Amino acid sequence: MPVLAQPDAPRAAMAFDDARAARRAIRHGEWRGHTSGLAPAHVQGNLMILPAALAPDFQRFCQQNPKPCPVIGVSQPGARDLPALGADLDIATDVPGYRVYEHGEMVAEVPDLTRHWRDDLVTFVLGCSFSFEAALIEAGIPLRHVAEGRNVAMYRTAIPTVPAGPFHGPLVVSMRPMKAADAIEAVQVTARVPAVHGAPVHLGDPSLIGIRDIGKPDFGDPVAIAPDEIPVFWACGVTPQAVAMAARLPLCITHSPGFMLITDVLNRDLPYR
Repeated sequence: MPVLAQPDAPRAAMAFDDARAARRAIRHGEWRGHTSGLAPAHVQGNLMILPAALAPDFQRFCQQNPKPCPVIGVSQPGARDLPALGADLDIATDVPGYRVYEHGEMVAEVPDLTRHWRDDLVTFVLGCSFSFEAALIEAGIPLRHVAEGRNVAMYRTAIPTVPAGPFHGPLVVSMRPMKAADAIEAVQVTARVPAVHGAPVHLGDPSLIGIRDIGKPDFGDPVAIAPDEIPVFWACGVTPQAVAMAARLPLCITHSPGFMLITDVLNRDLPYR
């Protein structure tokens, strides 16, 4: 998938404070990078796009696994719009990168889904941890991947999800290194927003959740962990991609990890505890 050169990604991201402007730039190929920090006031979403026949089981899977799969929107079969999440929103063109899976194997990574779209596809939009990053930054908690313009690091774990129908597989987590005092505050900040994964699922030793090498994420970019920092792990909306591979679904389409759908919904309007 082609990616635009972005020598100063954090500064470039600030050009898109408005969600619609960001989606238009993505739709027209003007932005092909990850979306961390893009339109930071707006809720971002992970995608799981499935044939309608699989949608009820996936809905049940999300209900049983609300930490990695908090549903914030579901489309009608075949619909490429989701009016509740945004005006002038096209699911098939407004994400910088998509992955197409067949029988558990990724067969394509594409910048839009026009050629892959079918009339029976149902889109689930799941809350994304990028949506709480603005709150963490506002609380004075530095996020290294944001400062460096990198994608967040994501890992498969040894923690199983609760199965539903054909859907089963490991929990995926995102990781942000923090000093201990910041980690405590991050727990308090993110616990208030279960619609975007809520509080962390683990702090500290990655081997306790089955991560063998913290320097080699399964998705996203590696980030350094300073000697006075601990890794903090949140449930991640890339979990359905690991599930699709484990379950060997005949077809599903997802976002590329870190390349999200930006909605018109404001982070401040998310449901809070």
